Amino acid sequence: MNPPNRKRVKICGITSIEDAQTVCDAGVDAIGLVFYEKSPRNVSIQQAKAICESLPPFVTSVGLFLDAPKEFVESVLAEVSLDLLQFHGSEQADYCESFKRPYIKAIGMQGINDEAEFNSFADEYPRAKGFLVDSHAAGKAGGTGQTFNWENLPRSCNKPIILAGGLNPENTADAIKIDDIYGIDLSSGVESSPGIKDPQKIQQLMTEVYRVQCNE
Repeated sequence: MNPPNRKRVKICGITSIEDAQTVCDAGVDAIGLVFYEKSPRNVSIQQAKAICESLPPFVTSVGLFLDAPKEFVESVLAEVSLDLLQFHGSEQADYCESFKRPYIKAIGMQGINDEAEFNSFADEYPRAKGFLVDSHAAGKAGGTGQTFNWENLPRSCNKPIILAGGLNPENTADAIKIDDIYGIDLSSGVESSPGIKDPQKIQQLMTEVYRVQCNE
């Protein structure tokens, strides 16, 4: 498919209202909230609820889960107004669809050998709104700050592709010039420490995004 010219930007691992306000003021399209206890960016239900309630219109709230018990996801959804779910583990399609919310599925590119293998995996999730491709191995959490070879990005997938893994203000320009992606997803690349976003890096990032896309 041919994605829109404007690449969408999601900042994941938001842990405070202040950081949410910073990234929203900078012009991001979506924020990510991590519901995974082993992550330094993990948020409680109450934290997430407060953050979502602080968001302005037209900013999408995304909840990230990794092989979470169904009851836990349901307890989050009962309290937090999430627009989109993001599954990073070994979740099967019927599990992802059981929450009756739009979702995207993360695909770890480590171990994906070719486009046919990628498409075979993607075909298992026909109702996914898109696929987030990261540098981690299948079923891992991601957030490693490592890139992968972008030459291996799928070119024939019929769903939006969101690029993640090792993105930062320095390599963002190259990333958003890739025709076959729908958007980019950053976390550690715009932090001063794990879970704490750096306003200067956020502004540098969005300046690059606007610079490249206004010149296309």
